[in-house]
Order: sequence, then structure tokens, then C-alpha cells
Amino acid sequence: MYIFQLKNVTFYYPGRERPVLRELDLQIRQGEFITLCGPSGCGKTTLLRQLKPSLAPHGEFQGEILFKNHPISQTDQRTQSAEIGFVSQNPENQIVTDKVWHELAFGMESLGFETPEIRLRVAEMASFFGIQNWFYKKVTELSGGQKQLLNLAAVMTLQPTVLILDEPTAQLDPIAASEFLATLGKINRELGTTIILTEHRLEEAFPLCDRVVVLDEGRLFCQGSPKEVGLILSKQGHSMSAAMPAPMRVFAAVYGRMECTNEMEYCGKMECPVTVREGRNWLDQLELPEGRNQSNTPESKKRAKKRQKEEQTKGTAVVELKEVWFQYEKNGPDIIKGMSLKVYKGEITAILGGNGTGKTTALSLISGIQTPYRGSVSVIGSWAALPQNPQSLFVKKTVKEDLLEILKERKLSAEEKEQRLAWVTALCRLQNFIFAHPYDLSGGEQQRAALAKVLLLEPEILILDEPTKGFDAAFKQIFASILKALCIRGVAVLMVSHDLEFCAEYAQRCAMFFDGNIVTEGDPDVFFSGNSFYTTAANRMARHKLPRAVTVKDVILAYGGSLPPEPDVEGYDQCDAQNNIDKKNQVKDDEPVTAQARSQAFRVEQTVAGDRKLSVRTKVAALMILAAIPLTIFIGIYYFDDRKYYFISTIVLLEALLPFILIFEKSKPQARELIVISVLCGIAVAGRAAFFWAPQFKPVIAVVMIAAVAFGGEAGFLVGAMTALVSNMFFGQGPWTPWQMFAFGTIGFLTGILFRKGLLRANQYSLSIFGGVATFFIYGGIMNPAAVLMFQNEPTKEMFLLAYLQGIPFDLIHAAATVFFLLTAAEPLLEKLERIKLKYGLLEKS
Repeated sequence: MYIFQLKNVTFYYPGRERPVLRELDLQIRQGEFITLCGPSGCGKTTLLRQLKPSLAPHGEFQGEILFKNHPISQTDQRTQSAEIGFVSQNPENQIVTDKVWHELAFGMESLGFETPEIRLRVAEMASFFGIQNWFYKKVTELSGGQKQLLNLAAVMTLQPTVLILDEPTAQLDPIAASEFLATLGKINRELGTTIILTEHRLEEAFPLCDRVVVLDEGRLFCQGSPKEVGLILSKQGHSMSAAMPAPMRVFAAVYGRMECTNEMEYCGKMECPVTVREGRNWLDQLELPEGRNQSNTPESKKRAKKRQKEEQTKGTAVVELKEVWFQYEKNGPDIIKGMSLKVYKGEITAILGGNGTGKTTALSLISGIQTPYRGSVSVIGSWAALPQNPQSLFVKKTVKEDLLEILKERKLSAEEKEQRLAWVTALCRLQNFIFAHPYDLSGGEQQRAALAKVLLLEPEILILDEPTKGFDAAFKQIFASILKALCIRGVAVLMVSHDLEFCAEYAQRCAMFFDGNIVTEGDPDVFFSGNSFYTTAANRMARHKLPRAVTVKDVILAYGGSLPPEPDVEGYDQCDAQNNIDKKNQVKDDEPVTAQARSQAFRVEQTVAGDRKLSVRTKVAALMILAAIPLTIFIGIYYFDDRKYYFISTIVLLEALLPFILIFEKSKPQARELIVISVLCGIAVAGRAAFFWAPQFKPVIAVVMIAAVAFGGEAGFLVGAMTALVSNMFFGQGPWTPWQMFAFGTIGFLTGILFRKGLLRANQYSLSIFGGVATFFIYGGIMNPAAVLMFQNEPTKEMFLLAYLQGIPFDLIHAAATVFFLLTAAEPLLEKLERIKLKYGLLEKS
């Protein structure tokens, strides 16, 4: 039985002309273990999210996906939640409670399971995953590996039919990653759960899976058993061949050019090895070529000579830590314990170690973010840091703007800036998404964009935290070439990494971090050849014959194999950027992006005046707002004597909700659609509370108008009414609450109507002028007479006139505040909201 069937699936992200998935046909059987792989940005994550509609990105979908022979789009939310489990690469983003046992029970509680069943399943999964010892811990006390295991256990308590995992080991150290992937194998074998996994650590994933599926540019490139796929990629010279497990790469390089009668066999009956054990057995059948040293390899000898020369010419350390101690809280535990370290110019130093040992904290001490309470930190020269989360570097709306932003403080001409932009764009392979929003890129593409931004700073010291996370195998080689070029120019590179293969091949010095300190350090040959777990697959496979072989390259050369060509990092020297970068690598005007993306901003769609007719829904909303709500307030005054203002406020709120609910008609709104409106209400309430010290100087009407422009008059009225009700929980409820709900809401609704008709422009000046006028005449025009109606039993014309005159100073202050907040916040907020609408398809109901 097929658990999933994908038929001619094509998917476009909003504003993109190039599809991320292209005519994809794929079938996945019940109980299969599938490893999905491919170059960065090939559509792996997009494909996985299409398999769980509640997580599917907004965009244009074509084709059909069947789940258990039924269209997945027709699968109800409860079935999706229970039967399709999803584990993301960042455990922090998936944990929602404070305690371990709360997290295990949360999913079942949300689906309404009975308490005895919840207890049984939680106990069972805690035992299965070995969680008993930290069952009552706070989730903040867990290591990265424990958090990801908790995510997996929490999903498995629902007993899903299929488990989807998007690079779940990306944040884990090698030991934790191996344990996590071994647990997946156990789940597949013992529970029969279908597993679909994207993973860059193919050494551990390949031996577990039944089938490998390779994507390239959104298309299905090939599929088959791990051995079949490895050989296909190798024969065709595909970039993904460099990501295959070490035994497969060695086998392909040593015998790859020999003619074979069967795609599955080389050299007689020798089958391609996948695991380290198979690789050792295969090497036992081979003899080392004559002249090869049993204890050394040509590559390791070459590195030894190079290191000896570097040691003789090594200068002063540019980074030096002496007996450094650090703790986050006074009287708290020490995170860094007497750490000493030296980093030299022109050298790549790699720090390895488990999650939670203090590696990232050590980098924060070097970069000056934290200060030790004992010991000294010396840094000589300018530095730049690439953080573990690349999104923390992005501040602009497009990749191009973000890269140019880093150059704004430098005295460069426009032409020089464009040259540097072209250089770094070609270097980091960013040409195809230079006009995309950084947050719309895949994880690997975001890492490359962040790297490009850091390189533009031209640092003397480069600090990298998990730099290869998300990089595909091809770009890892390019990245290594970039680091080599930097070292030649005298740049010191210090990186924290879980990528043992990368560190073994390219670092000059490796250090082991444990319990807040460096316990040992040395060159890669010595460092990796003596370890059992913190070593490479190549070393584990070949150490019985080549003790000092730590990289795939070492083993290949030792057995006389041929190496693939090194990548060409053309145009690295900025001085020659204009001449050396090939024209095909320049940022071109014919890139496949839409005009909307090229505009480098998300502009609010503006209707020409008079062109847009109001819908029946909007007319009903107008009737409700302009007739029913005033009638409700009138009844509250004259029949309930204003004493039931809580009840009246509730009725007004329900009447405000009805037009908003009509927006969705028969469709079911997603949580993210309602959350945006809730956040806008929260901003308005928080803004009113934050300016409690300034009477009438409040941002509420500005936020209400912004909500109306972005999401329509109905949403504007709801934000205004809800803000008045909730904020008065702080300012004090009273008979004025329904009036304020009506006043704020009316301005929001009118703003939405005028904008929809094209009579109000979505720019800061147009909105500011209208906002000031509306605040003075509409809000003041409603609240001033309301004061008379609330507190006078027999109001007169004179009373109303006096109320207006007394209210003028307050109304002017209120209007000035609205103008101020709209001038400063309208355009950036509207751009953010338009981006959210575009990306998630929010409130696109007609």
C-alpha cells in the first residue's frame, strides 16, 4: 500500500516565476524508510511540507498528492495531526511547554485524549526513548540532543503512520546525531512507521534507509537503493556524489573508471560498500600499491611538511585566551572553566565537542559579547562573526539590499559597491536569488548569504559558528577554497563545528572542547586518528591498514585512485573583481524573478479611485457597524442606565466579530491568519499602555488604520474594538468602553473602505493627514458627546457644545500623536504586513 502518491506536483512560491518543485512523480510505500537528498535549494523542505498541509507554504500548487489513496487536501486537521508527524531541524522551534512530561502529553491533550490513555502513552514513549531520568526536568535544562529526542518522542506519542523529519540532526554533535538516527532506525524496524528524512549526514542515514530519492532543481533526478543511487551519481559526475558516505566515495574513486557489466558491481563481484564495516571488508580484499607506507599516506605526509613549515614561521597569536572563566549568573555554574587558546594568522583552527559544552559561549567571549570574570581575552585586528543562526544578520528586504547595507559605512563609490556586490554574489553562488527576501531562502542559501555579508567586511579574524550547516557537498568545497584564500591573505579563521569531515580535511589545528575547557588539541592527522567517535568515517574504515588516514582523499590516494577536480573560486581577489568575474556570474537584468520581487519592497496594492466596488459582505459590515452597534450602545444607555457596560461591551465585540468572520465565508481560517490580527491588537494595547504617562498621546488609531489598510475595514474595526476593550482592563472599564470600541473601530472600518475604493493612498503622508483629521473629528466627535450622554440625565445643546470646546486640546494632542506614529511606523509596518500576506496568503478572501 502506498502511504503517499505524488502525481505531477509543481509548486511556485509567491512572486517567483521559477518553480521550486517541477512535475514531480513519487510513490512512498507504507513502512519504507526514505532518505531525501539533493543540493541546497533543490526543494527538499518544500516537498516535505507539502506532505503535511497544515505546514505547507503558501503558493501556487499544481498536481495531486494522495495520502492513503485519498487527496491529502481533503484530510481533516485531526487526522493530519495524529497520523503525520513532523520534526524540524531546530528543536527550539517545536517545543511549546516548560517541562518534559508536559511536552510529551501536549499533543494528546490538544486532541482530547482521555487522561488514562495519555498517561499510558507518555509512560510507554518515555521508556522507549530512555527519557525516565529527565522526565521531570525543565526543557531549558536539556541539551540540544535531548531536546530533539524529546521532540521526536512527543510526536511519537500520537502513534503517527508516517514520520517526516527535516534535517533533524543539523544542530546536534556527531554522537548525539548518531544516536538520534539510530533511534529512527529502531522506530522504523520495531514500529513499522514510515520515515521520510532529509539529511546531510548520509554516513549514518544511508545504512538505515530502504530507498534514496535525489532531487535536483525541483525534479526527481534519480531514486533507488543507497548503492544504486551512489553509483549513478558517481558515474554521472553529479555534485551530490561528494556527499555520499566515505566507503562509497573511496570505492567510486578507486574503481570508478573501470568498465562494468553490471551497475551494481565493480571489479568482478565486489559490491559497492555503504557502511564502515563493509568498507573495511572491501579494503581487506585489496593490496596497497607498491611503495605505499602502511602508517602514512601521501596526503598526510604533504600536510605534515606544510605544518612543519608553518610552525617555523608562526608569528604572534591574533587571538589569545588565558585562563578564562565565565558564568552567566552570579553564583551560577561556570560555563567556561580556565580556558586557554591561541589562534594564529593564516591558520584555520577548529573547535569540536558536544552540545552544551560551552563552545558558542567561548566565541561570544572572543567577539566581546560576553566578558569573563577571571582571565584575559586578547584580540588583535578587526573581526567578523558568522553566527549559528544566519537570520540574525539579515535586516533588509532583499539579499542585494542586505549585502549593500554592510557597505554603507564605507567610503566607496556606487560603482565600487556594485563591483564588490558582483564579486561576493558570484563567489557565494547567490545570483539566482539576489532579489529574494533572505527569509525566503533555504537553510543552506541563507548560510551562503550570511557568509557573503561577513566577507564584505574584509575581516582580519573570521569567527564561524557551525559554518557548514546547510551547505551541500559542492558548496562545502567552494567554502573551503574561500577559507584557503583568506588564510593566504593572512586572515585567522576560528570555527566551531560538528562537521568532522570538513575539519579533518581543511583545518590546520583541531581542539576538543569538553566541560568548559579545551582538553586537547593538535593537527588533524593526530587528533582524528586517535579517537573512536570524534573521528571520520574514512579513518574508522581504513585505520587498520592506514592509521594516519583521516580523510577520504587520504584513502583514495593511498590506493592509487583519482581525485575529482577542485572547484574554481574565480574572482576571489576584490581588486580584480571587475575583470575576473565572468559575465555569466554577474547580477543580470534577466534573472527569473517577477517585477514584484525586483522592486525590492513589498508594496501595498493600491486601487484606482472608483474602480473597486464594495462587496455585499462589506455592505453588511457597514450596516452592522453604523446601525446595529450604535443601537446597542443606545439601548445600554437608556434601558440599562449604563450600569451593564461589561455586557454592552461584549455585545459590541460580538457585533464587531461578525463582519470579520464573514471574510472567511465557508473557508476554515488557519491559526496564522488569526494570529496576525491578534498581534496587531496586542501592539495597539501595548502601545496604549506604554504611553500611559502621556495623556491622549497614544498610537492606537495609527495601528488600527494600518490593520485596516493591510487586511480590510472589517479587520480594522475588530482591532479597534478589541483594543479598547482589552486596554481598558489596565486603564479602567466603565460606560465609556463601548463608546471607545465604536470610535476606534469606526475609524478602522472607514480607513479600509476608503483605501479599498482608492480614495486613500497607502503612504505615510496620505495616511498621516487622514489619521489626524479622523482622530480629531471622528474619535473626538464620538467621545465628546458620549461624555455628556454618560454623565448627564437631561443633556442640552449647551452641554454638547461645552464638551466639544473642552475636548479640543485633548483631541489635538490625540490627532498629533496619530500623525506622529503614522509618519514613523506606517510604511515599515505595512511593508512587513504585505510580506506576511504574500508569503502566507493571509485573508485573500473575496
